[in-house]
Amino acid sequence: MATASAVSVAGQRRKAVIASTVGTTIEWYDFFLYNTAAALVFGQVFFGTTAAGGVLFAFSTQFVGFAARPIGAALFGHYGDRLGRKRSLVATLLVMGICTVLIGCLPTFESIGVAAPILLTLLRIGQGIGVGGEWGGSVLMSMEWGTRKQRGLMASWPQMGVPLGLLLGTGVVSLVAGPGFVEGGWRVPFLVSAVLVVVGLWVRLSVLESPAFARVVQERAIATMPVVEVFRKQWADVLKAMFVRTAEQAPFYLFTSFVLVYTTTTLKLQRTDVLLYVMLAAAIGLVSVPLFGYLSDRYGRRLVYGTGAVLTGVFAFPYYGLLDTRVGWVVALAIVISLLFHDIMYGPQAALISESFGTEVRYSGAGLGYQLASVTAGGPAPLIAAAILAGTGSTAGISWYIIGCVVVTLVALALMHPRPAELDERFDHASEAVPADTPKDVGPST
Repeated sequence: MATASAVSVAGQRRKAVIASTVGTTIEWYDFFLYNTAAALVFGQVFFGTTAAGGVLFAFSTQFVGFAARPIGAALFGHYGDRLGRKRSLVATLLVMGICTVLIGCLPTFESIGVAAPILLTLLRIGQGIGVGGEWGGSVLMSMEWGTRKQRGLMASWPQMGVPLGLLLGTGVVSLVAGPGFVEGGWRVPFLVSAVLVVVGLWVRLSVLESPAFARVVQERAIATMPVVEVFRKQWADVLKAMFVRTAEQAPFYLFTSFVLVYTTTTLKLQRTDVLLYVMLAAAIGLVSVPLFGYLSDRYGRRLVYGTGAVLTGVFAFPYYGLLDTRVGWVVALAIVISLLFHDIMYGPQAALISESFGTEVRYSGAGLGYQLASVTAGGPAPLIAAAILAGTGSTAGISWYIIGCVVVTLVALALMHPRPAELDERFDHASEAVPADTPKDVGPST
């Protein structure tokens, strides 16, 4: 294999990291934008009510997006393992962007009645499919350009798309959250997505295919049916990846989405203030996510990840106690700490999950394990929290729910084991040299 004479390995690594991070940022911007709008305005706009029932209906459509994510993981995982990471990533970005812009164009419940929430739900499914296929490809595109000793750090850069997307989405909503927000200002952030998608496509089309996947093609080791194969041979690893995310996934949506409902409706805090606190926490994530990815390279994935899970459980009751003070800086502190503990898990998570699968089926296996947690943990979390609060009038049950999620994660983490090094040895040095004539798209034609 020729050394990188015409193509700079370092330059391609930078491009892979940038392309993965920019793309995931845009996709998570779109996805979190919906979550924020569901908490603040969709109950009234698309379900015709400002009562608690409207919020539950809005969160129900939000959950539909989570339920669709494994479908996206399976669909784009299949093509990502057969045709290449890059082609799937371009497709996921287009799917997400189109659906988001169309949401910004939807007529309201007042205009077309029940057709409004039906159309909203269909577009939310499209969003779920897009983001479901995005994660596996973006993480692998970055991680597979790195070496084994850098996997935690390299895989953590696309993970920054979460705090970046949250920061960007919450920031844009904050800018339009004044007078006229309900009447139509909420549409602006969704329409802005069209510009972001163009930028993302331009960046992604400039990067070369993952060298690890190129090696799979070269050795004719492409799996014919990667999704079927991963379920047949590694179904237990898929389930462990799903359950290990429980303490990260469920509390995250309580800390970023349900918190908007609780603080603005129950505690009567100002919407703009709470959005600002969430933005501050997301900004800290720009440093903490790659930091904990790096630390996982030095001290081990499971140690770092388990620390984050335990701290999340310990903070479950103090979190709501701090929010209930209604004191601005105390509420901000609670939100910042909650997301910092989340980041301890989220930084090493991509490498932790991906290392359970071989390159031939890694897109499918890692993507499915990751996205199935959206159905079991992330999607139901705001609904469960809203139901607990409505039924008991207390947040104690929500705190116990968080602790239960932590227990599930710790059990799964104890059972997780990375693949033996020899199974991945032939791909370990693939990123250390790039053929001078490597095409931008690598993979079989069908």
